[in-house]
Amino acid sequence: MAESKHDKFIRVAESRTNKIIDMIRLLSNCSNTATYEYTDEDVKKIFSALESELKACKSKYQDISNKENKFTLR
Repeated sequence: MAESKHDKFIRVAESRTNKIIDMIRLLSNCSNTATYEYTDEDVKKIFSALESELKACKSKYQDISNKENKFTLR
C-alpha cells in the first residue's frame, strides 16, 4: 500500500525537526566560555539568522490560502 501524503509529511517532518533540534543543541555547546570566546554581537547575529529563517519557514505554512487566491477586480 502506498504511503499517504499525510503519513509522508509526518515521517519527513519529524525527522527533519529532530535533526534541527539536535543541531540547535550542538550550537548551544558553543556557549561554553572555557572553550570558546564570543561577543554579544556574535550571539545577536546567530539568533537573528535563526529567527529570520524560522519566521520565513512558518510563513510558508500560514500563507497557503493566500497563494490560492487570484487577484480580481470583481
